[in-house]
Amino acid sequence: MTPEALASLHRAGFTVPRPWRAEEFAGFLADPLCDLIPHDHGFALVRTLAGEAELLTIAVDPAHRRKGIAQGLMGAALDRAAARGGEAMFLEVAAGNAGAIALYQASGFRRIGLRPAYYACPDGTRADAVLMARNLTSGTVAMPESG
Repeated sequence: MTPEALASLHRAGFTVPRPWRAEEFAGFLADPLCDLIPHDHGFALVRTLAGEAELLTIAVDPAHRRKGIAQGLMGAALDRAAARGGEAMFLEVAAGNAGAIALYQASGFRRIGLRPAYYACPDGTRADAVLMARNLTSGTVAMPESG
């Protein structure tokens, strides 16, 4: 996937936090510590360093949600981070993103903290970020087929 395609997909699914630009994705793709897990209708981006992994973002085309794609991407991201030596994975999610929080909880993540007013919203307000983490020694979900 090109940085432009990633940015387009990210823009389709996010307003909070703000969608990332193609230049930002190009930087992540050039980072040897980052792994892109692509799917025809979505992607996950994870960075692993010194035993810790961070889910940077996970996005699924809104027209293809509720089909198990995000669950498969999450499982693949967990597997990739563990294969790179990650012992724990961390993430931040907008407190109002109930769907993502449910996905992460179903994937074994637990809430470990809160960052008040972390994300800028399009209307000028700020949204809290929930910090979540999980150990990478438990099983993960298989990646769904593309298409």
